[in-house]
Amino acid sequence: MSLVVVGVDDSEESLWAVEWAAGEAARRRQPLLILHAFIWPGLGVPLGPAPGAPPEGGFRHAAERVLAAALARAQKVAPDIEVSTDLPETDPATALLHRSQQAEVLVVGSRGLGEIGGLLLGSVGARLAAEASCPVVVVRGPVTTHGHVVAGIADQRESEALLAFAFAYAASTANVLVLAHVSTNGSPGPGLPDSALALWRERFPAVAIVQQSLTGHPGKALMRAASEASLLVVGSHHHHELSALMHGSVSQAVVHHATCPVAIIQVRR
Repeated sequence: MSLVVVGVDDSEESLWAVEWAAGEAARRRQPLLILHAFIWPGLGVPLGPAPGAPPEGGFRHAAERVLAAALARAQKVAPDIEVSTDLPETDPATALLHRSQQAEVLVVGSRGLGEIGGLLLGSVGARLAAEASCPVVVVRGPVTTHGHVVAGIADQRESEALLAFAFAYAASTANVLVLAHVSTNGSPGPGLPDSALALWRERFPAVAIVQQSLTGHPGKALMRAASEASLLVVGSHHHHELSALMHGSVSQAVVHHATCPVAIIQVRR
């Protein structure tokens, strides 16, 4: 069954991710699954309240409260969608990668799953972007669907999946898509030919297309182009987290610094 999956912790960033995920589930008319990885059982620590502490104390009750808060936020944003929760007893990356196999999109907050998970503050975030079986969306701040959508195009031959995601999102929200063409050598990126755009215009006639050639460092140029956007869509060419970290990929750069949500689409060669 296709669904939208969002990973949460007890941070405000993860609740923003829940809001984005709930809105996307409503736009797609798909169920939403809220996941909180419960790593403590594997570490052998006591899960219940300490002796003499209130009965609502302890790690398990805290995890259940995280899910309850996320569930309430999702139902407030999109009351008509089906929402479920999951508390897998494993590490965040393993849990999210497993669920990505059934998901249409995987959503996380920029602070990830707290200091323990370290999501998008190290190799766990790079692993999600490189290995997830579906697009990964990283939400950095309060959610808005206002503003155009920006798609970073680095290679015309490998942009099919990226464009499909960007056009579909733009069609359900802003109806304006900026195709931002980047080049790794500092020169302006070439635009897509009319023949290539004709098929997309036919599939998404309501979306206004703007082509923009960017110069300079690809990551910085894309972040400038998306400074007022509702979503930035980029491709990831790395298929292992160490490769993404060692080579300083554009997708990793914009995830850490972009002011809007970032969708990372795996580009298969």
